[in-house]
Amino acid sequence: MIAYLLTMLATFILMEPITWLTHKYVMHGFLWYLHEDHHNPKGNKVEKNDAFFLIFAIPSFLCIMFGVTNQYYYTAAIGFGIALYGFAYFLVHEIIIHQRIKWFSKINSRYIKAIRWAHKMHHKHIGKEQGESFGMLIVARKYWNKIRRDEAIQQQ
Repeated sequence: MIAYLLTMLATFILMEPITWLTHKYVMHGFLWYLHEDHHNPKGNKVEKNDAFFLIFAIPSFLCIMFGVTNQYYYTAAIGFGIALYGFAYFLVHEIIIHQRIKWFSKINSRYIKAIRWAHKMHHKHIGKEQGESFGMLIVARKYWNKIRRDEAIQQQ
């Protein structure tokens, strides 16, 4: 049982670099036509970009289904790790950053401020080139430093 939980956790952790690579080279690459409306919103509640939910959910579902029905529990654990990352992505990206659902709008920890700033810097580029900050849960040091500088200025 512990081995399956560790597999799920390892998959969750590996999803951050996978997401970074997918975001930079797929979403800002050959599937830009699906991601573009996220950088240039038209005010729609549903974006073409939301299709990426399915792109990540399908392998997760297949791993869980195949793993459970065939008793390949490591495969199921991988699927659950992907699903757990998908939930974290939904929570962080859709609710905390873009506030498409107003659940945690009052939370303002240093981590939340840094993640929001990093994402804002990602969105300052409206085209598919010259992007930055393609990850979701890990924030680069320069964004943490910016938040610390802002806090120091506010305390003066």
